[in-house]
Amino acid sequence: MVLQAQEGRLTTSAVRILVATAVPAERDAVARAFTDATTEVRLPGSALLHRTRGGRQGYDLLAAGVGPALAAAGTATALTAAALDGRPYALVVSAGIAGGFQPQAPVGSLVVADEITVADLGAETADGFVPVTDLGFGTVSHRPPDPLVRVTAEATGAHPGAVLTVSTVTGSAARAAELRARHPRALAEAMEGFGVAEAAAAHGVPVLEIRAVSNPVGPRDRAAWRIADALAALTEAFGKLAPALESWNPHDQ
Repeated sequence: MVLQAQEGRLTTSAVRILVATAVPAERDAVARAFTDATTEVRLPGSALLHRTRGGRQGYDLLAAGVGPALAAAGTATALTAAALDGRPYALVVSAGIAGGFQPQAPVGSLVVADEITVADLGAETADGFVPVTDLGFGTVSHRPPDPLVRVTAEATGAHPGAVLTVSTVTGSAARAAELRARHPRALAEAMEGFGVAEAAAAHGVPVLEIRAVSNPVGPRDRAAWRIADALAALTEAFGKLAPALESWNPHDQ
């Protein structure tokens, strides 16, 4: 990120944004929002960035892998490489498709997280689930900056709310009801957001999570999945979000 003086203050002349998805199909859906060609950049290990531009921002797109562990590892690798290169990221975005809690997040809609919460990190007890924080360890939630959530919601029409990170995708009505009882503000569940947020927090970088809903949370019914529609919605979302972020200054957080 290059800083320059303007009217007595430092402003960003080039903001670098890392977008972390789970799989290449999601990464490529984000890439379709940009007109500039992508270039491939190899990171340590097997990570591969697809680099493009959106206005004054540079976007690096990473398919980090499925689940919170791979998401955290891949995101941390990209953040570290950028910092060592002297060009750190100003923002990390966890993006992809997700299951939506009905009826608040219908299939085809967009959700932006104002709370990124891991739903199954803790312990089962005779009295029910206990989050890891109640055991005296770690954290279970990250909160993206309110101004960024508002910008995203206004630009894309995404519904703001909690997005849950799970290691096991919900496959029953009972499990869906249990999660909603513990997290009444939850709009969607996915598998990577918390891992991305943990890596971003370790580097002191703000995080967003935006999801396009491909299926209802609950009993697995593959006939009801609308993955192609959700990927198209993700492309459209970034086509609207990138211009909206033109006026965003990371130093105003």
